[in-house]
Amino acid sequence: MAKYSSKINKIRTFALSLIFIGFIVMYVGIYFRTSPVIMTIFMLLGLIFIIASTIVYFWIGMLSTKTIQVMCPNCGKPTKMLGRVDMCMHCREPLTLDPNLEGKQFNEDYNHHKKSK
Repeated sequence: MAKYSSKINKIRTFALSLIFIGFIVMYVGIYFRTSPVIMTIFMLLGLIFIIASTIVYFWIGMLSTKTIQVMCPNCGKPTKMLGRVDMCMHCREPLTLDPNLEGKQFNEDYNHHKKSK
C-alpha cells in the first residue's frame, strides 16, 4: 500500500528540504576557507537553494488561497483540496468532489485527465 499525503503538505515538505539543503551546502563551503572563490561558490549556491525555497513557499501560499476547503468525513476537521482527488491533511482519508470517483480506489492519477480516462 502506497503512502499518500495531501498535495499541499508534499509541496511544503519539498520547500523545507530546500532550506536544509541550502544550509548543508553553505556548511560545506566552510571547509574551503583557504580558497575564497570555492567558498563563495558554495555560499551562493546555498543561498540559491534558500531563495528557491522562499519562491516555493510563496507559490504554495498563493495556490492554497484558491483551494476548496471541505470537512473531512472521517475526522471532522477542515482540510484543503487540490484537484479532483486529495488526502485529508489530518487523517489521510481519501477525498474527492467528483461523484464519478466515489467508491473507487484512491489514485492520484485521477487528477490528470489523460491518465484517468
